[in-house]
Amino acid sequence: EIPLRLVGSEMCIRDRFEHCLLIVFIYSFVVIIIIMTITQLHYVLAVAEHQNFTKAAEKCFVTQPTLSMQIQKLEDQLGIQIFDRSKKPIELTEVGTKIVNQAKNIVNEADRINDIVDQQKGFIGGEFRLGIIPTVMPTLLPMFLKTFIKRYPKVKLKIEELTTEEIVQRIKDGHLDAAIAATPLKNDQIKERVLFYEPFVGYVPKNHRLSSKQKLEVSDLNIDEMLLLEDGHCFRDGVINLCKALKAQNTNEFQLESGSIEMLIKLANEGMGMTLLPYLHTLDLKENEQENLRFFNEPSPAREVSLIYHKSELKIQITEALHTIISGIIRGAIAFQNVQIISPIVK
Repeated sequence: EIPLRLVGSEMCIRDRFEHCLLIVFIYSFVVIIIIMTITQLHYVLAVAEHQNFTKAAEKCFVTQPTLSMQIQKLEDQLGIQIFDRSKKPIELTEVGTKIVNQAKNIVNEADRINDIVDQQKGFIGGEFRLGIIPTVMPTLLPMFLKTFIKRYPKVKLKIEELTTEEIVQRIKDGHLDAAIAATPLKNDQIKERVLFYEPFVGYVPKNHRLSSKQKLEVSDLNIDEMLLLEDGHCFRDGVINLCKALKAQNTNEFQLESGSIEMLIKLANEGMGMTLLPYLHTLDLKENEQENLRFFNEPSPAREVSLIYHKSELKIQITEALHTIISGIIRGAIAFQNVQIISPIVK
């Protein structure tokens, strides 16, 4: 009986071993399928963005035939057409649009796995794509960049100057991890964490009607004599909201818009009008230009500048680190509290 029991035990052990091997094989097979599917979804998203197979392949660092084959394979598996290849440029089909929207969610959730592991290990590193609006970039970036790089050397920051509209779209599309912009934006896809409140400051040349005033009132402003940033800048929109006078604008009078605050200052110095500056831009003015600054009576009109990111909170550990660094540094430069926040969105 004993030998028979041993044989039976060996058979049982062998059966269990073979069963385990089968489970491992099936698990590995499923993982391979999942990896391939996520890769295919990356390809689909790239083609949807660039509307061109060749450009999408370049962005994905694969050959165009490889990318095309994988997308075709996915379409065959699903039994539908994701792209209408007869259109130039390539367009999504109706069902393709729905698939792309879902693919973004799947890819984000797959990326979250790496985030979970990084957070568990306390690791703060990797690529981090940051957008900054033009009226904040030249003043804020030099204040925190060196400190952040020194504190977190494993983070590879990729910084790009973008308008608010571009930032919002890129965050939604997953092409930016975070951004610094004027808020509130009132977008349910985006989270906002306030960094600081930056007052508006009048820049009034000596020959201007308001040059004799020590402090300004909002009621003093006239949009017709205001030098503005060109369309697309949220600071321009804030100034327009502050003045609330566009509908009363006289189109026969001289008007000028520029793409840079530095140009607005030069034009004001030439007697072409007055302008409003974000407070941080006043810190580097020449001594004679500082004399043209006029602050507002409290509560001072101001803009809210925030660190914004997608509600999925991918790479949140880097976002938190960035917020901590900037908030700590900016406290020493801006101490204004009694302010009235002006919306960056045109009303």
